[in-house]
Amino acid sequence: MARKDISMTPEERSAFLEAGMTLIVTSLGRDGQPHSAPMWYFIEDGKVVFRSFTKSQKIVNLRRDPRITVLVERGIAYADLQAVMIQGTARLVDGTDDPGYLLESYRRLAAKYPMVGPDPIELDPEALQAAFGRFAPKNTAVVVEPRRIVSWDHRKLEGAY
Repeated sequence: MARKDISMTPEERSAFLEAGMTLIVTSLGRDGQPHSAPMWYFIEDGKVVFRSFTKSQKIVNLRRDPRITVLVERGIAYADLQAVMIQGTARLVDGTDDPGYLLESYRRLAAKYPMVGPDPIELDPEALQAAFGRFAPKNTAVVVEPRRIVSWDHRKLEGAY
């Protein structure tokens, strides 16, 4: 008997990624060893986007080899496990070339995460510039261009393993 399909529909994947909080980013080190790190992210035009300091190991790795895998997951009990894994290519947007895009990235992240104070907040352009303007040129945004998307939702098993 074939196993029940527990993959998410495109609509379920989109909703899951929008609601997710921590993105596990895996890049490849110079020696081929995977390097994984948790990141905050947002969705733009259906694609995962995150930012990091340009000198961070993940950005150094992605400049050398743009292959990337990202994962968002949730659930504690086996019956509740859900995840979306995206394998693809990193498109890098350097903050020295496009500081406006990096500021917009910070705005989107601050609206989702407690980056300025204890709660997420919508920042007006002046507050955004004051909080993050000096950091934008030192950062690189990563847009994940998907090649393969894999998802699973154990809730679809309905208790049958």
